Amino acid sequence: MKRFNQLFVFIFILFAVVQYNDPDPYLWIPIYLYPAVICFLAAREKFYKNAYTGGFIFFSLYAVYKLLDQNGVIDWLRFHDAANIAATMKAEQPWIEESREFFGLLIILIVLFINYKKFIKISK
Repeated sequence: MKRFNQLFVFIFILFAVVQYNDPDPYLWIPIYLYPAVICFLAAREKFYKNAYTGGFIFFSLYAVYKLLDQNGVIDWLRFHDAANIAATMKAEQPWIEESREFFGLLIILIVLFINYKKFIKISK
């Protein structure tokens, strides 16, 4: 688990760095730095249940918003035939940006869940 968390510290910091040219970097840089810190702490065997709970609540609610938004994932799947959202780094259509952001949140939630399950097993 230590290597897993070290890898995701690097990945989430990288995700945060590439947000500098995003339309809303003030939102997405902290979003990616939060799980980077959580993974950094987890790599050092430190677990703060409230930090995970807060992260789950915030990231889950925001992911649901990105899923259901007018230009969200459902819109991308239903009306844009799940067009390739990774073809270019420039998001020229709003559903591309919203869908990418949803999948970023999903990655965060999966990593937090894996860590949470690991630490809950240890603390029993």
